[in-house]
Amino acid sequence: MLKETDIQKKNRLDFSTGWSYDPAPESTDHIAIKERYGHFINGEFVEPAEGEYFATINPSTEEKLAEVAMGSQADVDAAVKAARKAYTKTWSKMSGRDRGRYIYRIARLIQERAREFAVIETMDGGKPIRESRDVDVPLAAAHFFYYAGWADKLQYAFPGRRPEGIGVAGQIIPWNFPLLMAAWKIAPALATGNCVVLKPAETTPLTCLKLAEIIRDAGLPAGVVNIVTGAGDTGAAIVNHDDVDKIAFTGSTAVGKIIQKSIAGTPKKLTLELGGKAANIIFEDAAIDQAVEGIINGIFFNQGHVCCAGSRLFVQESIADIVRDKLVDRIETLRVGDPLDKNTDIGAINSKEQLETINRYLEIGLNEGADIYQSKCDLPEKGYWCCPTLVANVSQSHRIVQEEVFGPVLTIQTFRTPEEVLEKANNTPYGLSGGVWTDKGSKIFNMTTGIRAGVLWANTFNKFDATSPFGGYKESGLGREGGLHGLIPYLNL
Repeated sequence: MLKETDIQKKNRLDFSTGWSYDPAPESTDHIAIKERYGHFINGEFVEPAEGEYFATINPSTEEKLAEVAMGSQADVDAAVKAARKAYTKTWSKMSGRDRGRYIYRIARLIQERAREFAVIETMDGGKPIRESRDVDVPLAAAHFFYYAGWADKLQYAFPGRRPEGIGVAGQIIPWNFPLLMAAWKIAPALATGNCVVLKPAETTPLTCLKLAEIIRDAGLPAGVVNIVTGAGDTGAAIVNHDDVDKIAFTGSTAVGKIIQKSIAGTPKKLTLELGGKAANIIFEDAAIDQAVEGIINGIFFNQGHVCCAGSRLFVQESIADIVRDKLVDRIETLRVGDPLDKNTDIGAINSKEQLETINRYLEIGLNEGADIYQSKCDLPEKGYWCCPTLVANVSQSHRIVQEEVFGPVLTIQTFRTPEEVLEKANNTPYGLSGGVWTDKGSKIFNMTTGIRAGVLWANTFNKFDATSPFGGYKESGLGREGGLHGLIPYLNL
């Protein structure tokens, strides 16, 4: 789509060796996807009140996977009513030890069906099977295991306080990590004695509906977890429902602002995990090859559909040319294609709309004078695809630098001094994450204390753990999920 520019040097490595990887597809004969899914309300799957359904498709093939219920106000009312009844009569009265047993059972069932979850996550979302298998599903199980352990220890987590659940939590999750985001929200809510009404993203509902099957099989009391599928109107019905005590949202900053305005003046609690535009900073004393791999992982993991992606690269001027050349060479080795192939590095863009957004930002970058280089990968004829992309010759004022692209697009800028890069790194409305690459421990501490972001990595990137809190500052949201901090939004202390 885009022409090469002077970012590509004449001394590029030659990758036309004639050999290639044989296909290594993950089988799909062991998974079960129903033709049609209803809402999961009060412990069972039910038809939508208005009888409407929508299709969820495989973004790598554009084929329909299933039909999913479209949630209405009546469906949300039924789910909230079931959650309130379960909270009042069952879940809040149950001991922490017994609640922990249920949560632990859910974690074990996720492990037992990990292969099925990984394949469905890849088919519905487009991400490579290696990522679904090795990151999403194990981390989801880890969050349930972790919070199962806290369920009977809340008095130790908050000594001198009397922790109590808040009631019914409305939770809305995005399409980039459907199962993982569900675990991030459901597990701490259950551990603290709350009941849940959750809405998955309309493009990726299938693993949440599979999770509902596990919740049912685990024997969780009816109404403790309810899953209502649908689009924006369904989420708005949850946010504005009078009998919901807390809203947890992960998604775009624009929608987060709407939610914040909607519940202003109400007693509802709120956590928001929103957009990001992370700075990934490489100093001249860094281990360059290691840093290049970290940059690749930081931006191309999950096709760049990551709120904490390292999408802004800052390279110290003295090593800028060598880092840029290594990056150009490295993206030529990335394999783009069938997400179910175990050799694939970059899968399909999640939806046609998101691909259009990414391409629009690339056009904006070109119009603003940026140099854009894309790898010479062969893209499948069907599906939604974007080659890994590097963007150079940009400044702080470029829109492609300031705004969240949410795709496999890396902008490259240079700096001379730590003071300069610190000012550039913080010159963004976001404050979710960042990374520093250097051999000097003192430089790590000086930089990470100066970067205004909630999650910071040193000599690595995109490392997550259920015991560690996650969240941002400024327009990246408020509140924390994960770790001990993740219990607080679901408690009255």
